[in-house]
Amino acid sequence: MPKASPESVAMTTAVAESNSPRKAGRRGSVLPGFEPWLYLSPALILLVTVLLVPLIIGISYSFRKFSAFKSEYVGLGQYQALFSDPLLAQALVNTLWWTVGSLFFQFFLGLGLALLLDRPFWGRKMVQAVVFLPWAVPSFLSGLTWAWLFNPIVGPLPHWLYAMGIMAEPSNILADPKIAMWGPIIANVWFGIPFFAITLLAALKSIPSELHEAAAIDGASPWQRFSKVTLPFLAPTIAITVMLRTIWIATFADLIFVMTSGGPAGSTNTVATYIYVSAFKSLDKGYASAVAVLLLILLIVYAVVLIGIRRSLARYS
Repeated sequence: MPKASPESVAMTTAVAESNSPRKAGRRGSVLPGFEPWLYLSPALILLVTVLLVPLIIGISYSFRKFSAFKSEYVGLGQYQALFSDPLLAQALVNTLWWTVGSLFFQFFLGLGLALLLDRPFWGRKMVQAVVFLPWAVPSFLSGLTWAWLFNPIVGPLPHWLYAMGIMAEPSNILADPKIAMWGPIIANVWFGIPFFAITLLAALKSIPSELHEAAAIDGASPWQRFSKVTLPFLAPTIAITVMLRTIWIATFADLIFVMTSGGPAGSTNTVATYIYVSAFKSLDKGYASAVAVLLLILLIVYAVVLIGIRRSLARYS
């Protein structure tokens, strides 16, 4: 067999290296660091189009005054009007009441359901289906149904409250300015419990059972096992779910608008419903945009404070 010359061996090696995948990848990719961004570009374009562009347009509207056929630049005039608007002040108080009341009952009832569903019992699958059902119902239909339930003519709730001695007579609480907010809050609690139940149940499933068994062997009581084992594992999930749900409730106008339209006498008018009324009924898109920017700033501050508290607790725990 003839022996290959050094020149032919060198040529064969050079051709093999030039045809290797690594070399081919280097030739095909002019900017290797740009390739991941190229794959992400459809999602980034969608986010910019759906989120960033409307946000910029909405903020720009807050510096303009809109009339029927024209608009004019007014600078900070819309923001100056915020500080002298008594309806906005009442809407801010109502928003705080609406958000805190809904979140409090949603969280604790959702946590209780998650702890219940984490234990095996007969018919648990059926109970899960019933518990998660409100989350699948459209919010418009939920608000309409609860408005009927609170109506003493067609709904049973006023008669039940009267039979229990809570009300002096069967009446519609949605027509009483002093207690009207409790109607949308009750409807929102029913609507939002599944969110906490689902997320907290998933977090409970991720806790190793060996930790509970070891704590039980060491003589820990059920409350000690919950506070020392379960709660620390749930803390990250609780922080993110509470933050997200607070933002969603504060910007949630469907239930209130369907049930009360912000009445009676503005007693259920929140910032979200006030933005809707200002933009689409009063046709003052500039002022509605300024109110929306104010709500955005308040929610950003809330999220930053909550994240800071969570990090501080995690650092010292």
